[in-house]
Amino acid sequence: MEGQILGNRYELLEKIGGGGMALVYKAKCKLLNRFVALKILRPEFTNDEEFVKRFRVEAQSAASLSHPNVVSIYDVGHEGNVHFIVMEYINGITLKEYITNKGALKWEEAVKISIQICSAIEHAHRNHIVHRDIKPHNILMTKDGIAKVTDFGIARAVSSSTITMVGSTIGSVHYFSPEQARGGFTDEKSDLYSLGIGLYEMVTGRVPFDGETPVAVALQHIQDEPKHPIEINSEVPAGVNSIIMKAIKKDKNARYQSATEMLGDLNRVLREPKGGFVTEVRFENFATRRIEAIKDSELAPKAKQQVDKSETNIGKDDKGKKKTNKLTYWLAGATSLVIIVVCILVTYNVIVSSLAPDNENAYMINDYVGKDYNTVKNELVGKGIIVKEKRKTDDTAQKDTIISQSISPGKNFKAGGYTEIELVVSDGPKKVRIPQLKNKDYRDAVIMLEDRGLVTNVQEEFSEDVGTGLVIRTEPGYDEEVKEGSEVTVYKSKGPELKMVKIPDLIGKTEMEAQRALADLKLTIGKIIPENTSNRIDKVIRQNPLPGDMIKEGTPIDIYFEEVKNEPRKEVKVNIILNNLEDFGDKIQVRIEAIPSDTNTKEFLVNEEKSKTDFPLPLNIPVPNEGKTKVSIYLDDKLYNEFEQE
Repeated sequence: MEGQILGNRYELLEKIGGGGMALVYKAKCKLLNRFVALKILRPEFTNDEEFVKRFRVEAQSAASLSHPNVVSIYDVGHEGNVHFIVMEYINGITLKEYITNKGALKWEEAVKISIQICSAIEHAHRNHIVHRDIKPHNILMTKDGIAKVTDFGIARAVSSSTITMVGSTIGSVHYFSPEQARGGFTDEKSDLYSLGIGLYEMVTGRVPFDGETPVAVALQHIQDEPKHPIEINSEVPAGVNSIIMKAIKKDKNARYQSATEMLGDLNRVLREPKGGFVTEVRFENFATRRIEAIKDSELAPKAKQQVDKSETNIGKDDKGKKKTNKLTYWLAGATSLVIIVVCILVTYNVIVSSLAPDNENAYMINDYVGKDYNTVKNELVGKGIIVKEKRKTDDTAQKDTIISQSISPGKNFKAGGYTEIELVVSDGPKKVRIPQLKNKDYRDAVIMLEDRGLVTNVQEEFSEDVGTGLVIRTEPGYDEEVKEGSEVTVYKSKGPELKMVKIPDLIGKTEMEAQRALADLKLTIGKIIPENTSNRIDKVIRQNPLPGDMIKEGTPIDIYFEEVKNEPRKEVKVNIILNNLEDFGDKIQVRIEAIPSDTNTKEFLVNEEKSKTDFPLPLNIPVPNEGKTKVSIYLDDKLYNEFEQE
């Protein structure tokens, strides 16, 4: 689409990025004469009217945001089936590329970047806009180190429309929240979870959850607890670690409840890196369980009190005493009978239960090798068995497949007895992430890949955009993960593809005319013979190669002029002095032209800019015999002084 003009205003210059939903072009606004970025909706989404409507409404809503850390949206429009958003052009790289190039950032830098992002999120939330796709790929870093959040509002249009249409969730699986993974309701706290994941990656150099498929990563967001950043990078202070772990809580109610709250802790941790101020919300979830019966000894004081009270009442009159004794005998007999019956029933149940196998509560350990870890884990945990996970790379077993188990198959355990079993789980083959190699020297790229244990295959291609000898792209591409030992194809640029053109006829043209004719065909002037020809009005008398031949673009063409014998000239030394230089600007032009007597044709000898510090200016002025030389001085493009030397 390069060269196309949209909306009678925006000329597309070059493609600078793209994602699953749109392509991004650098463009020039012909009305305001400035560079902008145009995000153009991919063609496969333009046929859905509901999607396009949401896309436009959300983009217009995001255009209302005005914040130094938010990429500004200038305009929204469409031309035919092309729907586009005009945004501020940022000359920089994404935060993802920044992390890839530098590795784990220093915690202070990571926190300062997060403060800028969180400030942008806070501003958006106050305007009732939820981003829903916060990730390093959507954060642009300017050359001055300023973070700019982009794609505000667009993610909401994408996810809500897609869920409505096909019942699935679209998002960046490594960064989205557990509620997004479930396809459930998302709100402001979902953005804060994604920011927490981004801060985790900044201080550790990697994301907390990773897997071979998006589903595997999504399940980890829902079920698994990540390693604490401080365990991966010991330089991460406790305060930063606490902020990250609170932001990525699986329960929304346990996270930061607002961007303002998280922003406060981020600012405070720069002053108090040891932490101690991050508060956690705790929820007591009491499961149904068996409670021991209250012991007689716990009731003794109360029973004794009742007995003492009875004895006091008995001492008051004998009549009451006789009635009480009679009643006591009856109660004692009834109680004895109840106790005997209870003892018989308890004894019977004990004997019967000891003879009968406890099939209902028994659980037999099976052979889990080769099975999916998450399925087995859910089954064992449901039976009250504690599962310990140990991960290791394995070239033969797929990721999340159980390699071995600590308890042999066939052993019985009582369900709910809290038996512990350790499962060794495959992390799959050792993976290597492809670095960003575009525009790097192909030899450096090969070394970087081979240092990571990969095999390289260099292929050459023509490229209009990438210089000769630099990397155009790799296959697999940037940020993809491949098995150690895999082959990576490095595409090396041969520069622009040179076409064959027909040599024009330059005979009879001046040097300037010849130069223009060659430039139109992407050819250049080679040697000028004779050298140091001063008279540029001379005509070409011969050329090499000859007119009509076919040659490649960029080939130089030698041109020949008639050799003229110069008449001897004398030199006159002069010293040029300028007065009142402070009244003029710095632009001083000196022109010297000789006028021979035989031709009376002007020959420019000097046409140079000088500075004030060059004056007084000593000059050696060549003067033709029986001719003259004219010297002209221009200050600020106006003639200041002019004289002739004969």
